[in-house]
Amino acid sequence: MAFSPAQTSRLPLKPADERQQIEAAEITQFMGETGILSQRLPGYEYRVQQLQMAEAITESFNQSHHLLVEAGTGTGKSLAYLLPAVLWSVRNNRHVVISTNTINLQEQLIYKDIPLLRSMPGMEFDATVLKGRGNYLCPRRLTTIRRRRPTSVQELKTLAKILVWLLESNTGDKSEISLRGPVENTVWHRLSAEDEDCTLHRCQAAMQGACPFFKARKAAEAAHVLVVNHALLISDAMSGNSVLPDYQYLIVDEAHQLEEAVTNGLTFHLDQSALLRRIADLGGPNRGLLGEILLNVRGLIPDKELNRLEVFIQTIDEATTLMRSHVEAFFKQVLVFLKDVHNFRASDYTTFMRVVAAHREKSSFAQLQNLWTNLSEYFEVIGGAMLRLTIAFNKLREFNFPGYDDFIASTEMTARYLEEIRTHLHQFSVEPNPDMIYWLSMGNGQNELPTIHTAPLHIGPLVEEYLWHKKESVVLTSATLRTGDNFSYMAERLYADQVPAREVGSPFNYEESTLIYIPNDIPEPADKQGYQRAVERGIIELAAALNGRVLVLFTSYAQLRQTAQAIIPRLALGGITVYDQSDGTSRQALVDGFKSNEKSVLLGTRSFWEGVDIPGDTLSALVITRLPFAVPTDPVFAARSETYSDAFNDFAVPDAILRFRQGFGRLIRTRSDRGVVAIFDSRVVHKSYGMTFMESLPECTVKYGGLDGLAGAAADWLK
Repeated sequence: MAFSPAQTSRLPLKPADERQQIEAAEITQFMGETGILSQRLPGYEYRVQQLQMAEAITESFNQSHHLLVEAGTGTGKSLAYLLPAVLWSVRNNRHVVISTNTINLQEQLIYKDIPLLRSMPGMEFDATVLKGRGNYLCPRRLTTIRRRRPTSVQELKTLAKILVWLLESNTGDKSEISLRGPVENTVWHRLSAEDEDCTLHRCQAAMQGACPFFKARKAAEAAHVLVVNHALLISDAMSGNSVLPDYQYLIVDEAHQLEEAVTNGLTFHLDQSALLRRIADLGGPNRGLLGEILLNVRGLIPDKELNRLEVFIQTIDEATTLMRSHVEAFFKQVLVFLKDVHNFRASDYTTFMRVVAAHREKSSFAQLQNLWTNLSEYFEVIGGAMLRLTIAFNKLREFNFPGYDDFIASTEMTARYLEEIRTHLHQFSVEPNPDMIYWLSMGNGQNELPTIHTAPLHIGPLVEEYLWHKKESVVLTSATLRTGDNFSYMAERLYADQVPAREVGSPFNYEESTLIYIPNDIPEPADKQGYQRAVERGIIELAAALNGRVLVLFTSYAQLRQTAQAIIPRLALGGITVYDQSDGTSRQALVDGFKSNEKSVLLGTRSFWEGVDIPGDTLSALVITRLPFAVPTDPVFAARSETYSDAFNDFAVPDAILRFRQGFGRLIRTRSDRGVVAIFDSRVVHKSYGMTFMESLPECTVKYGGLDGLAGAAADWLK
């Protein structure tokens, strides 16, 4: 049965008065050696690890306990948590939320695993996917931007593209339209149902059923199983369930990515153009939001009330007009400060600079603070006038003029968002919050100005407050939650020290299926030229011996590009195609090309270390070029490192081990797979921490030898 969202015509779930537990025998009935799945699903393999995981989650739900569970590759963990989730939800008429980090896993659940369970006898349930507000088109915003007219030809073209798409789409979901480049994505942002300007509770489009987000939200209220992503999960919990219906049972898959996903979701970004656009959207007596208000109320309210609104709007208009030059001066000084501290040079890459206490002693930063003092006065004037405007507006409900609810909600939301901007800029400039991280980024454009970023220093307290303390049962699962033989690192990062943890292993026999080959003569990465030559030579010889079928994982785009340029002409002589990220091709397109071309090599960086599933002979060898340590100068990583007394061993190494294990997991995807992992980083042998990386992997056949022996060893292993 194909997946379809829960129908909005269904009534919201009404929780049962008394909770009913799930018996372990019910799980066995489905997943046991002779269970329903074995009988009805061709090719289904009974896995004791899958059954153990499902039973552990069932017990957690029954007892209202939390759980960390690591399930190795091949466990079939998605079905292991979906089955108890569905049984529990249907029996108790309660929502169970499942959160993922990647679109690939979300689509697997929606289009494969959920329909599979639905096809089983007695498994009647509703499921839907709910995305963040920014993924849904807002009809009210669309009407507004059409009425105010696009400000550029590019914006007009994007708007036309979206309008044509809407003739065919009945979901208003961004994933159904291809938007590329900053202009198209900026236009979408202005059209989406983002929090700061969504008026769902009193929006006319929502009430009339035209709002895509409203329809998705109504479907969620009637669904037993809700599939969401990590960023939405925490942001919604922090906002008091403004998107998700109330729930108490949660399963977080890909939980090793929870901290990063939540960090990204809570990171604030602001550049000059975004701030000026916000100010321009306010408008004045004859334009923008404020102009529309006057246009709609004129002739419908008493002159006295109209004059009062006009005074407030005139104040805002004058302030925003004068404010523009102060915004430009402020961001120009941010650039001066960046160059003063960072010795900035134009390059092909985005530059990042964390702002720390020592930087704030610079005279260039003192000048920035002075400019902020001037700019902040305009924020205060506008904020005060917006507040008075809102109060005055609230008194006009009796006159029932067109769009009243939308206008008052828009003014409230705009005022709130401008106050959020003011708070972040004030903290950045004058009163830094010790629990926040501040940094600047700078692209390579000729007239580029910096972007200001802020992010929370710690995610653990948020997970503790909004998940561990508020939900009855939370299950975190992944193939990689442990570093070494314990869960201590992940438990420390996510404040899960008191949460029971379980490891159910993998059904794969890695000792028979996987050869790990470690060249003992490869130079260390610190010897850049020697190391790079060895990497290129190793890839060429391995790919030639196996006729392609090699995935190479890098930790930097720069090395990937350099390697691609060196090996492409050499491998082309043997008819081997190289797919790489250097030209901006999407990950999925590269993977599809690799799968369809038997004689090919795939070069990937960070996004390829996880979520890539290439079973069978298409992928026979995996090359890990370097241990995947985080970039030490990354602002978030650097700030969090400072919270440790031994940051390298207690933070950098465990963080890299989780990524290393994810990368290793790309090779063996089924019981019949067989392959070779080549590790081109001699630190696993020569450094004291190297053994920690090796011990984090399952028991494999390991061989040490010269780089020139790799190709032969791989060919022999795969015979």
